[in-house]
Amino acid sequence: MVSLSISNATLAIAAALTGIALVALALWLAGLLSPRSFNPQKGEAYECGIPTRGESMAQFKVGYYLFAILFLMFDVECVFLFPWAVRVKELGGAGLVSIAIFFTILVLGLVYAWRKGALEWK
Repeated sequence: MVSLSISNATLAIAAALTGIALVALALWLAGLLSPRSFNPQKGEAYECGIPTRGESMAQFKVGYYLFAILFLMFDVECVFLFPWAVRVKELGGAGLVSIAIFFTILVLGLVYAWRKGALEWK
């Protein structure tokens, strides 16, 4: 009986090459099959077919961006806290120490953002 054995490194390389080949194939097919007509009006920013009145460019305040980043940071924190809370008894003291370090780093980040004025609406 013949034993076929493939190492994990060979499988990882094969999977990576297959992924790269599939992405390259998809990009090549998209370029080959997509329509090529270009209309100058389609290239304009915020093209919707309605003529603009006055100044059409408006800047967004950076405050929105900072609040979004802070929200995502603490939302991801909650995603990491849920599995820990489910297994808290099995993890023991090491799990408690690791989550305390994780939580401390995030709280220090919040304190830093607060002191820099990122939470004040200007």
